[in-house]
Amino acid sequence: MELQVQGAKPMSVSDTVFGREYSEGLVHQVVVAYRNAGRAGTKAQLTRSDLSGTTKKFKKQKGGGARHGDYRAPIFVGGGRAFAAKPRDFSQKVNKKMYRGAIQAILSELNRQGRLQVVESFGVDKVSTKALAAKLADHTGRTLIVTEDVNQNLFLSARNLHKVAVVDVAAMDPVTLVDAQHVVMTVDSVKKIEEWLA
Repeated sequence: MELQVQGAKPMSVSDTVFGREYSEGLVHQVVVAYRNAGRAGTKAQLTRSDLSGTTKKFKKQKGGGARHGDYRAPIFVGGGRAFAAKPRDFSQKVNKKMYRGAIQAILSELNRQGRLQVVESFGVDKVSTKALAAKLADHTGRTLIVTEDVNQNLFLSARNLHKVAVVDVAAMDPVTLVDAQHVVMTVDSVKKIEEWLA
């Protein structure tokens, strides 16, 4: 298949990468797994056995109502939690084939919906947020710019534009792709993506 390149002749690309059928279940699973992998999972509460304090019986066994031998029981103020949360790992296993398949499905859907724009090159001569904002004046909403490698001037220019993100091919992830309303890619980055995914 062919991708339209702004201001140049169309480029031939792989049907596998940019013409794949959209699989909502696969994309959802990979996006959820990617986000879960970033969760810290450090929540920790104390059970009655984790608390410090005396275990001395504080009242007699009979004649005082409910029997109790420990102030660290969950029913007392300052006591432990009955079902305390402990640190856990939220990560889910996603193999390489699934991950690549999800990226292919997302790119293909972006192309079908006309949200993917390919340009010969994209950059700014110097660090200038104003110049980059003028370049992206036609793009309303969240815009993702994908380049073949890290462009320092472009990255620094986009830093103060809260709806614009700049990544290279290596840093491209499913969550950012799904979240973007417009994706601008250079021809070289498309070639690099094809090498990775084809």
